[in-house]
Amino acid sequence: MNIYYYANQVYEYSFSRPIYEHLGGTFLVNKYSRLIRFKKYLRNGNNFPHKDKIFLNTPPVILRDISKPTDLDGVIISQSNTTINRDSKRCVAIFMGHGAGDKKYGGTPAPLQTYDYHFISGNKHLEKLMDLGVHIPEEKRVKIGYPKFDDYVNGRINREKHLNHLGIKDLQRKNILYAPTWKWGNGTLHKYVYSFCRELTREFNLIIRPHFFERKYILSLKVWTKLNKIKHVYFSNPANLLQNSTMNDFAVSDVLISDTSSILYEYLITGNPIIIAESGYLDVHNMPATMDIHRVAERYYESSDSDIVAMVQECLEGPDKRKDYESLLNNCFYFNDGSCTERAIDFLSSLEKH
Repeated sequence: MNIYYYANQVYEYSFSRPIYEHLGGTFLVNKYSRLIRFKKYLRNGNNFPHKDKIFLNTPPVILRDISKPTDLDGVIISQSNTTINRDSKRCVAIFMGHGAGDKKYGGTPAPLQTYDYHFISGNKHLEKLMDLGVHIPEEKRVKIGYPKFDDYVNGRINREKHLNHLGIKDLQRKNILYAPTWKWGNGTLHKYVYSFCRELTREFNLIIRPHFFERKYILSLKVWTKLNKIKHVYFSNPANLLQNSTMNDFAVSDVLISDTSSILYEYLITGNPIIIAESGYLDVHNMPATMDIHRVAERYYESSDSDIVAMVQECLEGPDKRKDYESLLNNCFYFNDGSCTERAIDFLSSLEKH
């Protein structure tokens, strides 16, 4: 059976990549510019080089305009809220999405109704759909959990290798991961990055992971830190899907600071402290208290008497909230047992038998 992976943006492929790593398949891009980006960022990302001899050793990739009927046979797994135009007798469409945060799906939710099946990550996923008035029949829901968690849960991340990749020198310091979203969600990079660099680096290593759409600011921020002689700041480019995966950054960090990014919920898998940097963004889903990160995480407000260093220290040294984080994790995501990818593969295998 042919398996295809579709996304509007290259970074979204990280969500289905665990499936590709086991089953192989072909990635779809809808623009030539994204094809070039794919080749750039997934160079040497081919998990089956003995089978697929490809320029730059990327996974197989083809260009298709999905606004027009495609000529594909098999299964398309989509990371984006986009209608996949295909012959339903030849091709099954599965929606997987690319995150479990509180921001609403981009665009109209109508395309979500056009899929044959949905890979459901957990009850929070269903709550988001219900909050939009989208009803997915039970027979179309495939409960798999969050495949991105599997490597972390199964201890397959080389922490030392990633520390070296980031260039972190002082291993005695705790590592703070700052991972804001972008302008859709009132991303806080430009609001907090300069003060965080000045203040947090007095005590900690600071890893800055901008959103994919704000990776262009990494170079200027590097220059700014050098000009201001600020040390212990490191950057993780999210476009580098193979080395700078979110799970790699999670594995080397001790505290997360974010805003409305879905990373807030993904970070629950670590059990480590979470601080929400307030952004003022209000266009979010209404979530039950049992699935709301704001009920558990600390909240940082910018003011004259705010002290981000003291807040981080209190998170590290204060009462352990690990049980609260674990409870929220299990309320939001199914399973969390390191076998989510296997569930997706089992379902895809069942389609092949019919």
